[in-house]
Amino acid sequence: MHLPRAPRGLDLDWRLEDWAVYNSSGPRRVVVTRQLPGRRWLEVLLQADCKVEVCRRDEALTGHELITAVGSRCDGCIGQLTEAWGEPLFAALEAAGARVFSNYAVGYDNADLESANRHGIAVGNTPGVLTETTAEMAVSLTFAAARRIAEGDRYMREGRFRGWRPDLLLGELLWRKTVGVVGAGRVGAAYARMMVEGHKMDLLYYDLARNEALEEYVADYGRFLESAGEPPVSCRRAASLEELLREADVVSIHACLDDSTRHTIDAARLGQMKPSALLVNTSRGPLIDEEALVAHCRANPGFRAGLDVFEDEPSMKPGLGELDNVVIVPHLGSATTWTRESMALLAAYNVAGMLLGYPAWPYMDMLPFLEGGPPHATPSIVNAKQLGIPTMA
Repeated sequence: MHLPRAPRGLDLDWRLEDWAVYNSSGPRRVVVTRQLPGRRWLEVLLQADCKVEVCRRDEALTGHELITAVGSRCDGCIGQLTEAWGEPLFAALEAAGARVFSNYAVGYDNADLESANRHGIAVGNTPGVLTETTAEMAVSLTFAAARRIAEGDRYMREGRFRGWRPDLLLGELLWRKTVGVVGAGRVGAAYARMMVEGHKMDLLYYDLARNEALEEYVADYGRFLESAGEPPVSCRRAASLEELLREADVVSIHACLDDSTRHTIDAARLGQMKPSALLVNTSRGPLIDEEALVAHCRANPGFRAGLDVFEDEPSMKPGLGELDNVVIVPHLGSATTWTRESMALLAAYNVAGMLLGYPAWPYMDMLPFLEGGPPHATPSIVNAKQLGIPTMA
């Protein structure tokens, strides 16, 4: 198996099969379950005098392999969203003397926080650096689906283009239509602003909590348009998800995944959407009943979808890949160089901060950790309160 070189300027002590080890004499052992982009994250751990063991394998480690990697002594671990960190793994971390697990993601539904709390393991994540990047991917999928970009690409590559035709691959014009956002948190609100500002769409959002800042932002933008002699845009919080699905021309999902939100979009709710509507998901695959989506797209060729995540990821439900009216990409929502390297850096600071005894960072702004001269704090520990970790004064 081909293994990448060590980051320039960092000495690779040794390599055994799929693992690379740095600073083998370091007193603090940190296991990293996938090679991460860039090198600054590794420098952070080495500066904390950690022995860093990095898995270079392309395939994800199984639960048994993760327990084996933790071994009998481990101080911290950086893991992946694709790994299920539950009771067996947190028990293994505690038994090995570990203090921290940092998820290389902003979401942490793959980590059982109750188990982590029972075993005294701090759980970190990487917020604040994925917002615009993921929102841009949702916008990209929206227009790729609306304007049939993937179909057009295949059409050209297959040598089928014989010249311009008035009826060739007609798509949907989204200008001045209604965009529906399910989940108006940071990413959902960023996507909403991009669609409202860029394409003068009215906004309808559904969330358990009102987003007053988003409503005020759209109202201010509407007044600006009126001052320029253009029709304003509007923003309204839907009373129900069903109301949003009935009225929106585009529906983009930005909700968290838990037992209550699994299959939020099922066959019945797909049936409530407009026949020409467009559904986008850059959040979590199981929010959509994928089998129901396949059936709906087959029965409604004018309906379109753009998907970055999948219910049984990395697999797709049978038939999904055969549909021309669905655009599919392999979980690329955060896939920009800056974002992925920043995620790695925050994950490393979470581990190093906990091992060095730093307090929790109390602010949402992560830029101080990314721009040099970082504070002596741990950027984001989601169960800091439960574990009694002090907050930076």
